[in-house]
Amino acid sequence: MARLSIIIPVYYNELNLFPLYEDIREKIIQPGLFDYELVMVDDGSGDNSWAEMEKIAALDKNVKIYHLSRNFGSHAAILCGLEHCTGDCAVIKAADLQEPTEIIIDMFRKWQEGYNVVLAVREGREESLSQQFFAKFYYWMVRNFALGKMPKNGFDIYLIDRKVIEVLRLMDEKDSALTGQILWSGFRTAEVPYVRQKRKVGKSRWTLKKKIRLVMDTLYSFSTVPITLVTIIGALAFIISIIWALIVLINKISGNIPVTGFTTMFIFQLFSFGITMTTLGVIGGYLWRTFDATRNRPNYIIECDNEKAEKPQNGE
Repeated sequence: MARLSIIIPVYYNELNLFPLYEDIREKIIQPGLFDYELVMVDDGSGDNSWAEMEKIAALDKNVKIYHLSRNFGSHAAILCGLEHCTGDCAVIKAADLQEPTEIIIDMFRKWQEGYNVVLAVREGREESLSQQFFAKFYYWMVRNFALGKMPKNGFDIYLIDRKVIEVLRLMDEKDSALTGQILWSGFRTAEVPYVRQKRKVGKSRWTLKKKIRLVMDTLYSFSTVPITLVTIIGALAFIISIIWALIVLINKISGNIPVTGFTTMFIFQLFSFGITMTTLGVIGGYLWRTFDATRNRPNYIIECDNEKAEKPQNGE
């Protein structure tokens, strides 16, 4: 019987964890369609998520739990789960109960048909207009400027087989997006549609800062758009400045400029300064990611797992 690993990154989800486990047990575990393991990774939550995870692990020997020393981000938490899972394939499941659990069965059947990657693609979203706008804009930008195979409405939930897991482990990229790495790898891919449900319990920690970080990581990692855009702006500014200089010189020789205009020079200097700082910002983004990779720091640090009785205290 094939073994499926269900990986759940956890961040401030204490109220969702038991309902999530009961939902998985009812729809995935009890039918006995496949051997399973549940891998839950607490990404440095500041609530009682870890205590809830320990209770679940005590009820089910197939539950493995890990607590990271701090919040490293969902990318690192999922990578931790992938590196410690033992299944023939693994599915990523959010802890907020916004995706129907039964979709895992549909994804698993697609994997049995021979697909290496199965994406749970959104057909719709029961969310606010602002959340829908950002999601549509982000996936439009990724599809047009970075990864042409990105589904129109994107995906967060996916199943990958052991071959893909090993590829992701070998890539070991920092400041990147796992979803982008999966699409970039080019394995045989299938899609399963679903409707993302409205969050009923808890508060989303998906802040504007994290959204902007995701956009920048995706573009820097999978697209040449940032540096190309700066090059185009620089070239246009240079051409405009040459034309402007010729116009000013001709008018000066013709005697049409009796007094040099302070306003014109001020606007030009301000425009040039803006272009320079934008260019330095983009280049700095690339340099930071290069520096971060050369330091070779781990993507995450495991503070403890369910082989230990409790979280270690400072100094122990």
